[in-house]
Amino acid sequence: MPSYIDSPDGIFPSVCSLDCPDQCGLLLHKQNGKIIKVEGDPNHPVTKGFICNKVRYMTERIYDEKRLKYPMKRLGVKGEGKFVRISWEEAIETIATRWKKLINSEGAESILPYSFYGNMGNLSAEGMDRRFFNRLGATQLDRSICNSAGAVGYKYTMGGSFGIDPEDTSHTKLFIFWGINAVSTNMHQVALAQKARKQNGAKIIVIDVHKNQTARLADWFIPILPGTDTALALGLMNILFTENMVDSSFLEQYTVGHEQLREHVVQYDPAIVSGITGIPAEDIIQLARMYGKTSPAFIRIGNGPQHHDNGGMFVRTISCLPALTGQWLVKGGGAIKGNSAYLAHHAAHLQRPDLLKNKKTRVINMNLLGEALLTLDPPVKSLYVYGSNPAVVAPAGNKVRRGLEREDLFTVVHDLFLTETARYADILLPATSSFENMDFYTSYWHHYIQLQQPVIEPFEEAKSNMEVFRLLAKGMGFTETAFDETEAELINQSLANPMNPYIKEINYETLTEHQYLKAKAIFPVRLPTPSGKIELYSEKMKQDGYPPLPTYEPLKNDSHHPLQFIAGPNHSFLNSTFANQTTHVRFEKEPEVVLNSYDAEKLGVKNGEKVRVWNDQGECILKASVGDGVLPGVAVTQGLWGADKGTKHLVNSLTPDRIADMGGGATFFSGRVTVEKLTGA
Repeated sequence: MPSYIDSPDGIFPSVCSLDCPDQCGLLLHKQNGKIIKVEGDPNHPVTKGFICNKVRYMTERIYDEKRLKYPMKRLGVKGEGKFVRISWEEAIETIATRWKKLINSEGAESILPYSFYGNMGNLSAEGMDRRFFNRLGATQLDRSICNSAGAVGYKYTMGGSFGIDPEDTSHTKLFIFWGINAVSTNMHQVALAQKARKQNGAKIIVIDVHKNQTARLADWFIPILPGTDTALALGLMNILFTENMVDSSFLEQYTVGHEQLREHVVQYDPAIVSGITGIPAEDIIQLARMYGKTSPAFIRIGNGPQHHDNGGMFVRTISCLPALTGQWLVKGGGAIKGNSAYLAHHAAHLQRPDLLKNKKTRVINMNLLGEALLTLDPPVKSLYVYGSNPAVVAPAGNKVRRGLEREDLFTVVHDLFLTETARYADILLPATSSFENMDFYTSYWHHYIQLQQPVIEPFEEAKSNMEVFRLLAKGMGFTETAFDETEAELINQSLANPMNPYIKEINYETLTEHQYLKAKAIFPVRLPTPSGKIELYSEKMKQDGYPPLPTYEPLKNDSHHPLQFIAGPNHSFLNSTFANQTTHVRFEKEPEVVLNSYDAEKLGVKNGEKVRVWNDQGECILKASVGDGVLPGVAVTQGLWGADKGTKHLVNSLTPDRIADMGGGATFFSGRVTVEKLTGA
């Protein structure tokens, strides 16, 4: 294996570690042992050298003077952010000693890991850490904050995370970006759409609650009321059946339940759906005809609508549409919610669930962290946070921060920076960046597995997740060989997955030779549903307590606050990552709330004025952006801005911690708020 670290100068292959479907191939330029430039790899078959500003300015992040350099322990009050330097030996000994005492007095379930995919490397996010906490017997974390509701909904219809190859969408003639601001979150799918627009005359339609950057480049933007997307999909089905725009032979051969679905969607006529969604009936009819009569037609299913009370059912419903028109058999037709099934590695080999002795160990949904820290009995007495910043990203944020303030909660945070969560830590550990680690990456959009070899030495005393959990295992006295295995061994174990024939020729050795390799993915002839077909009617859903046919359920309206609140992503941050970088903050300027002119006029609020956005959970002070970017009754913010002194920007203070209809998913976008003009502003 070539050693990139040992070469102080040169250009070295790499991969973007961010939680983004594009997972770009990169080239890192080194000079005197430091990365001086990050650019896209022009030879990567999908990302083709184009990268976003998040990654382009990554050198500012990895060499930021604010980056954590060595382990520290807390001084003073939790949340104050005062720490003193300690050694790694003292840090590991302190953690191990506290945990051994807790296990003896409270049991191992008093310890809770909290992590997500701040680094999408499989070893970093679900490798030695999972092995360690399984062996420890700690409370298990249900990592369901992102796509779990939609994943379950899609599985009911399609059996797993199978979509079309995005490279084929250069042939597409109709793109529907549904609930995804792809310019900011899936830029190479937009590039493919623009290529198809130029070559094929393709049309781009965007359906969203906000006239975002993707909506502004569309041929047709269709604004929709939040949480009503299921009704729109059912309304389209009604028209497709009524006007005989369905592929009967495909339905007969590849689906179950099309007769029941045809009868079921009669109730969703355009007038009724218009009243639910806020979309004119004639637009619903036009959209259905465009979809029914254009081939290839492709739907990019976004994460946004699944973050509602009814989010799982939305994805279950929209995933039926390509079957009605037979688009799955047309190159460039079909849909993508995700493609992770094509690249599925052997999770059990990587995570070693066999090390968990008590198979009834309690499980906590990560969306309920605040509730867990404040009310759980027996209580959580120690929290270990890595790859996440729950003080900012978790719903019901004020609950979370009150829980983190507990003096009897022993908190360890492993991160690159003194994040909002890290300010509450008792022990703070410095983390490496992805460019300092060995790891492998599997996209959940394109079909390539990529290898990251370390390019630079670890920053100061920073250590990777793999290293820290090996040290903790040793500190706890664990003797299993599972904690001695190397990164290369874990990669080979993970890729040896007999259940996935698409990657059988990919392993550590072939990746070191080629850097990235494509799964030999063929859209399954027999889907892993109970019937082996696309299930428009799902008996499994009926058994699980859901309607077996796609059904619209309105959002829960348990609040007197008048505006539906959507706290979406912005262009320059990825969740809270980059929110502390000067360049990225300069790009975004300041946090805003987007209001419709009708609502703003009623409130006496003018464009650019400061407003108070509040509900029973908390408040934020934001600048109003007034216009036609949202429908009346809707308020949209973008970006998870930091908690700088004197600011009130933490929008997840206002989001609910209810659980979605499926998969334990989050309901970030089903909250309600009141907006009022800021007195004295």
